[in-house]
Amino acid sequence: MALRNSRQGYGWLAIVLHWLVAAAVIGLFALGFWMVELSYYDDWYRKAPDIHRSVGLLLFAVVLFRLFWRAVNPSPQPLPGHRRWEVVSAHIAHLLLYGLMLAAMVSGYLISTADGSSISVFGWFEVPSVTGRIKGMEDVAGSIHYWSTWALIVLACVHALAALKHHVIDRDHTLRRMLGKQA
Repeated sequence: MALRNSRQGYGWLAIVLHWLVAAAVIGLFALGFWMVELSYYDDWYRKAPDIHRSVGLLLFAVVLFRLFWRAVNPSPQPLPGHRRWEVVSAHIAHLLLYGLMLAAMVSGYLISTADGSSISVFGWFEVPSVTGRIKGMEDVAGSIHYWSTWALIVLACVHALAALKHHVIDRDHTLRRMLGKQA
């Protein structure tokens, strides 16, 4: 399998980035959903948010690279059996997925740096606050983070269901292409 995409299928780098981002988004959502219920005396009260922030910042770098890779390495052509509304819907869904991911990550960063502090990424390096202290930013960013992550998960589920529909009902190669299997 080639590094770059072809007209017929995705290259291995696009496939790895797709599944890495999908796993990270689902994992971050699950961790975030779980950690908001932790009590102050729970052992994970401080560990879980540190992991969540660290993975979120690394994911931000991966998503930026993925956007760059997509710009210099166009996606394969739609399959011949796809209807126009399916192609347009897929493009809109992908734009929304990227927009929601970026909104979730930027708002998460703003929540964590609202007091002017930096974020330690697994103790490897620090990402400084670019805003300093801004009163009320944590609440606004928190609302954006909450709703963008829920919207992202719902849209990701619709995206997965659409892939399954193509695989099971339409019996086309849409899902197989993202699994690295050529038609």
